[in-house]
Parts: sequence; structure tokens; C-alpha cells
Amino acid sequence: MSQRPELGVGMVGYAFMGAVHSQAWRTVGHAFDLPVAVRLAAIGGRDSVAVKAAADRHGWASTETDWRVLIERDDIAIVDICTPGDTHASIAVAALEAGKHVICEKPLANTVAEAELMAAAAADAATRGVRSMVAFNYRRVPALAYARSLVASGRIGTLHHVRAAYQQDWLVDPAAPLTWRMQKERAGSGALGDIAAHIVDAAQFVVGDVLSGVSGMLETFVSSRPLSGGSGLSAASGGSGVGDVTVDDAAVFFGRFARGGIATFEATRFATGRKNAMQLEIYGSSGGLRFDFERMNELQFFDGSAPDEEGGFRRVLVTEPTHPYLEAWWPPGHPLGYEHTFTHEFRDFLVAIGEGSDPSPSFADGLQVQKVLAAVSTSSETGNGWVVV
Repeated sequence: MSQRPELGVGMVGYAFMGAVHSQAWRTVGHAFDLPVAVRLAAIGGRDSVAVKAAADRHGWASTETDWRVLIERDDIAIVDICTPGDTHASIAVAALEAGKHVICEKPLANTVAEAELMAAAAADAATRGVRSMVAFNYRRVPALAYARSLVASGRIGTLHHVRAAYQQDWLVDPAAPLTWRMQKERAGSGALGDIAAHIVDAAQFVVGDVLSGVSGMLETFVSSRPLSGGSGLSAASGGSGVGDVTVDDAAVFFGRFARGGIATFEATRFATGRKNAMQLEIYGSSGGLRFDFERMNELQFFDGSAPDEEGGFRRVLVTEPTHPYLEAWWPPGHPLGYEHTFTHEFRDFLVAIGEGSDPSPSFADGLQVQKVLAAVSTSSETGNGWVVV
């Protein structure tokens, strides 16, 4: 057997998402039989001390403090972008133009214009065999991938209604310090881009359709926050004072799919008691599906063709080797966790690179989600209701 080609990975960013991605890069080649191998070549970040500590902790061979230098390195074939949204476009476009495969965290960018630049660069790079993908990891939850197959095979009939929610509570305390995630110039938006992007993509992925229009409302409950407490933003104010929150704390909106189904969405960082509650419900003419990420190995399925005496939602434990991605893991009944979704994501990305095919979701898919988010924002800002995507 010929030896698999080895691709060096260069990751830009080393905080929460960088740690999760590092885990997935370390694991993917051990769990799955891949057409290519990967090496954790370099991790990048502006703080040399912090990035060195991250490299030592997560197993990266070297560090860089300038992403441009990281991209220029001949030993790096894949660039993984885990930075705040305001840097996605510049890093991704430069990497694609340099012939590097790119995987970029969601949302794709902070604006539609930036996402359009990225999608155009990705399309051009694809003609040269350079691949790119947006990191919507919830697509890789086995239960949601299985739900997609049920919808595609007609098990729920004609789509009627989708309900999607993503609830967190990490900003309920008004004394929580200001971070980049609460600044429009860095993050683009708040709950809308951070977590609503996930449920928009997940809903579209499972039902196999895209939103054609939306109407929504954004709300900021706490308009200013302290600049202390390790926020990383205190230096400009001498370590004291407060700063303005310039993004939304919560987003609620409804939409219509291109083929006619309707949907409601809720994303909030102010759902007291909820830590990371992502839920999706799908109802059709002959069946229904319910998913709760807090029980991520389960899918609730209602089969409308069953006799009345057998009615009701039934629990499907999605741990069989015939379920999506499960062939690589443990015996039936042994659940997976959050980190596995990223391993699955990288598996699909590397298979596409090895096979010379375009991975999904593409930058064009990321652009479409960005347009949905922009339409929600426009609807809220203008108060004019329905906005076409």
C-alpha cells in the first residue's frame, strides 16, 4: 500500500475554538481511515507567550505571531481559521490565493460583502484544486445527519414547520466583562452571528432547503459592561471603566423556505439556566422530528403512518455503526460528545481534499447564511417586517 500524503496544518487562533480544533486535528487520523494524513505544523497568534503555551498544550510543532508568515510557509497545506470574524476575510482570501486549503469557523464573515469576497476567492481557488469549507460543526452531529436522511427519504412527508432555538445564559450577569464577542467591529453581531448562524445552517441542512425571506427582532438587554476582569479590552481604559455593547444579546425571527415551509428561530445569551441548549423540531405532513443537543445522541421521531395505538414520538438512540460517522467509534449504546462533531467535520474536509471534490458546507453556503443574518438585522433595524434573502 502506498503511503498517504501528509498535509501540514496551520491554525490561526488558539483560544476556546482553537483548543477544540486542536483536539479534532489530533484525533481525526486515529478514528477514521483517511486518504491523507495531517501534521500539526504551526499555530498562530499575536501573543507570543500565550501561543507558545497553546502549542505546548495542544501538540503543535511550532508557532507564528503573524498569520501572513504562517500562510507563506511551504510546510503548510491547510489553513484553519479560528479567529474573530473581522479577520476571516483577509486570512481566508490570502490563504486561498496562496494555494492553501482553508477551513474557516462560522459565521463566514462579519458582513455580506466580506463573505462575497471569500466565496469568490473560494470559487476561483477550486478551479486550481484548492478546497475550502465553513465549520458548521452541528451538521456533523450523527443524530442531525440521520435526521437529514429521514427527511430526504420522505419519512416526514411535505415540510410544514421548523422550530429552532439556541439558548445560552453566559451574559445574564450585567457585571460580566466586555469581550470582543460584544463588539460589532470584531464580531459583526452578537447572538445572531454567534449562535443563530448555527441553527439557520442546521435547519437548512436537515430539511434540504434554504430560507427565502425572514422577519425578525434583535434586542440588547445590557448596553454597557465593565472593561476589567480579564476581558482583554481593559488596556485602552487603564483597566477600569465600562464599554458599550454594540451587538445583540438575543435574536428572534421567523422565515419561509424556498419550497414553502415556515420556520421560527430563537437565539439568546440571556436564557437563564441554559448553558448550551440547541434544539431543532421539524414537522411534516406524515411525520415529525425533535432534537435536543443536551441529549445529542438521541433523535425523537414520529411516524405518522403507524397505527394510532402505536402513536407518539419514539426515541432513537443514534449510536449504531450504520448511523452517520458511528462506524469509527464505540460499540452501540456508547455515546459521543461535543468534540466528536469537529472530528467528523475534519474527516469530511480531508476526504474531500483527498478525493479532489468540493466539501460541504462551502463558502457559498456560508455566504447564503450570512445573507439570512443580514436580512434579520435589516428587518430589526428598519422595523419594516419581511425582508427577502
